[in-house]
Amino acid sequence: MTTRSTGRLATAMAPEPQDGKATTARTTFRLAIAVTKSIEAPTTTVWSLLTDLRAQSKWNSTLTSIEGKVALGERVSFKVPEAPRQTFSPKVVAYEEPKSMVWRLNRWPLLVGERTYRLTPVAHGSTEFTIHEVFQGLLLPLIAKSLPDFAAMFERTVTDLKAAAEAATPA
Repeated sequence: MTTRSTGRLATAMAPEPQDGKATTARTTFRLAIAVTKSIEAPTTTVWSLLTDLRAQSKWNSTLTSIEGKVALGERVSFKVPEAPRQTFSPKVVAYEEPKSMVWRLNRWPLLVGERTYRLTPVAHGSTEFTIHEVFQGLLLPLIAKSLPDFAAMFERTVTDLKAAAEAATPA
């Protein structure tokens, strides 16, 4: 099933990321972070690791917990060590297996966060994997300094995912 996000955030992009290195673009009411990494594994393997929350809790070092269901209209709840007292519970607003999905936290107009996961098949059965997140809203200038370091977290996430996917892929 193919769905598209209709929000304004889905089209707002950060600077073009380099392999494994996060990029950040910031204005007063908008913050965008993106990272892309090449993974020597098929998109189906990468997608399976990304959408199986039980597996993700094992390979993703940026999470202290994750639960829920990765399906259109469902919620995923997770905690990160950088914000131990906060639980993030985005809704899956777009889902196109095994290509992309979008998770959204919506408190418009105060704060909206939209995280896009994109998998692109490349030569020799490899995958280009991108995480892109955009925050915007009236609260952003007030809370920006209290947000976790998403650039570092995303860099760790893609490195962890690469290691897990390549370990699961026969040579």
